[in-house]
Amino acid sequence: MSINYSDLKKSVIFSITLVLMIVGCEKGSEYKQVDFSKKKIAVTQPAPSGPATKSTSLRVAVAAMISPKETIKFYNELLTYIGDQVDRDIELLQRKTYVEVNELFPQRKIDMAFVCTGPYANQRDTYEFEAVATPVVRGKPYYHSYLIVHRDSDIKNLTALRRQTFAFTDPDSNTGSLVPTFWLHEIDETPATFFKSTVYTYSHDNSIMAVAKGLVAGAAVDSQIWEYFQESASFYTSQTRIIRKSAPFGSPPLVVSTHMEAGLKDHIRDVVLNMGKNKTGRAILKKLMIDGFVAPDESWYQPVRDMSATLHAGKG
Repeated sequence: MSINYSDLKKSVIFSITLVLMIVGCEKGSEYKQVDFSKKKIAVTQPAPSGPATKSTSLRVAVAAMISPKETIKFYNELLTYIGDQVDRDIELLQRKTYVEVNELFPQRKIDMAFVCTGPYANQRDTYEFEAVATPVVRGKPYYHSYLIVHRDSDIKNLTALRRQTFAFTDPDSNTGSLVPTFWLHEIDETPATFFKSTVYTYSHDNSIMAVAKGLVAGAAVDSQIWEYFQESASFYTSQTRIIRKSAPFGSPPLVVSTHMEAGLKDHIRDVVLNMGKNKTGRAILKKLMIDGFVAPDESWYQPVRDMSATLHAGKG
């Protein structure tokens, strides 16, 4: 039997990391700096010292929906393309949690970000950002929460996960936290009363890996990320099985600061919405398994607001 030492190494590293997360994570910890191969993109970890006032660059943040290495792999060409089209250098900031990214907006320290659907739907006024484009995948501007277990597990539904270990992604994640919590609310349970223990992995690929390696019994993950890895690198997704699929929600949007000048905002919107008409843009979209981008419709995000309102009312 052959051994894939690369995957074995990743498994060991992740196992150690997950144990450390279970013991306790420091919310403010940040990732080490990573260099892009593209000269027009710089990766910055420390918070910028002041408002983004440079006219020659765009400060862009990406919530940790996927792990740091995968984030760079996923967004490198896309951000380079946007920067080239609007004639701006890109300064990319990575943060561990969604809230750490979102809080940079009211501080005027970033201009643009790919954010989770949950914070966009419920807190866009608080964080002072607005959506300019929503990705379309497999012909639809929607995504789902997948409830996954190990492929060889005999668990077939949510109730069978009672007194089991479970992985959430981020406290503010729609698919990775809000949806499974809402499902439990529907059966008069909470994560604390239902599961034996829970852990936050802070990215969907980490949650997938945790299930695949048997470190947790189940997890709730972003359907688009699960499908992306299933088609591009299925080593871990092939070890998992989907046992529940949520209703559709508007896909995580590209947002810009409400303080951004109107001309630049319109330029970015036009560039992103018309990527499919450009040869280079089409090639990048194909790699990302994205059909294209469309203007967002607020009705797509209303189900998220409804779930949040129901859970909030239940706490009253």
